[in-house]
Amino acid sequence: MFQHLFLDIDAATIDWSRAQFALTAIYHWLFVPLTLGLAVIMGIIETYYYRTKDLFWKDAAIFWQKLFGINFAMGVATGIILEFEFGTNWSNYSWFVGDIFGAPLAVEGIVAFFMESTFVAVMYFGWKKVSPGFHLASTWLTGLGATISAWWILVANAWMQYPVGCEFNPDTMRNEMVSFFEVALSPFAISKFCHTVTSAWIIGAVFCVGVCSWYLLKKRETKLAVESLKIGAAVGLVASLLAAVTGHKSGMDVAEVQPMKLAAMEALYNGGTDQGLTAVALINPFAQPDYANEESAPLKIEMPYALSMMATNDPHGFVPGINDILNGYTTPDGRVEPSADEKIERGKKAIAALAAYRQAKFHSSDDGETAAAHLAILNENMKYFGYGYIRDKSELVPFIPINFWAFRIMVGMGCLFILFFAVMLAVAYKFPKALFGKYDITALPAWHYWLAVALIPLAYVASESGWLVAEFGRQPWTIQDMLPTWAAVSDLQSSSVMITFFLFLVLFTTMLAVEINILLKQIKKGPEYSGM
Repeated sequence: MFQHLFLDIDAATIDWSRAQFALTAIYHWLFVPLTLGLAVIMGIIETYYYRTKDLFWKDAAIFWQKLFGINFAMGVATGIILEFEFGTNWSNYSWFVGDIFGAPLAVEGIVAFFMESTFVAVMYFGWKKVSPGFHLASTWLTGLGATISAWWILVANAWMQYPVGCEFNPDTMRNEMVSFFEVALSPFAISKFCHTVTSAWIIGAVFCVGVCSWYLLKKRETKLAVESLKIGAAVGLVASLLAAVTGHKSGMDVAEVQPMKLAAMEALYNGGTDQGLTAVALINPFAQPDYANEESAPLKIEMPYALSMMATNDPHGFVPGINDILNGYTTPDGRVEPSADEKIERGKKAIAALAAYRQAKFHSSDDGETAAAHLAILNENMKYFGYGYIRDKSELVPFIPINFWAFRIMVGMGCLFILFFAVMLAVAYKFPKALFGKYDITALPAWHYWLAVALIPLAYVASESGWLVAEFGRQPWTIQDMLPTWAAVSDLQSSSVMITFFLFLVLFTTMLAVEINILLKQIKKGPEYSGM
């Protein structure tokens, strides 16, 4: 049964299911990072109020909390739809690994979401009902709840990138969790969480600085704008530097467990030691390059030894390229990695052994010896089980242009944000005085403020680019090396998925337009000052 279970799905169903999930995830991620980022900023501002008792800081905190609340509500709605799609569009995936994947999602729903819901109510309606200390704690706990929620979601996603803490049960034909802590505290999950959350803080900081710059451009709410800008720029600079550090660690993890993703990100066709990091190359954004017949990407400009350093922490470290991974390779320390053809063959052996085992155990009068023999073959080849569904080794290569350019957009924008926040802080504090003493943050040329506003959508482009690398780079796998996308999808009519895709497109676009409209109205209205 298992060798034929997933192979008759309409290709259009797979494509539309992937498109629908990508649509939902992209829209959801428009709301989440702003929630995480504003949580830090509004927490810091209310802390100033708690320490100084100055009503200005209370008014500022209430203003940013209103913007947080608008965005928070939209994020909840899209997140719920995203989780339901695992059951509707990816039922084979849910059956195969639901015992593992569902655990962090359940914890997220039970613990984190209820924590957010409880304390967000106190934050909004408790100003006159609870003590200032309890209200401050509620504000921080609201942000902490959102961050914990992100932790469990990212644990689930990291497990798809690096499946650990599980064993396949041939009797139930499901992967079952054997170590919750191994799943929850996977090094890949920790790196992914740290990098994702710090990048979300960048978006909150860019949004804060952009709103403040608009006020300064319009010459209104000057005190709010200047003081909030200082906090936003400081958070942004710290977050940008942390994102660079955590990004390096994340790159090392990818190099170790997802070498094909790293090779696609770098358009590295043939690897080796002493590998340079590509700054730019002439990669056609619309067509897969002929990696099998090209030595390297054309017009390639690289930083010597940097890729080896990023991947291995050693400037002379070995980094495999796409052709190395497909054809098999041996590392300098003697580790032999099988070719894709060998993995595919062993995967087919595992699938056949599973079918034979189940036939012997459940549908024959076997004395147990035959079933045990097939089980031994299955266990020997289980590591490559997912490769048995790969029809051609070229399917193992992600679409290189998206990975290559999205990675460079993410890194390039990250470098720009470090410079941007550093300059904004220097101008705001007039430090060093010899360089920035003549500039007044409230009286800069208009283009400075417009630049800050324009960076808001660019921050989202950078953030979404990071997710494109994470998810496109994993293709064709739903779960790395375990389950390809065409083996994970539900057996649905492609027309049904297509219709819901466009319904969601209209719904999410409307929600986004509504949120932007409400946010703009609230920003134009400005804060409500005490006693006015």
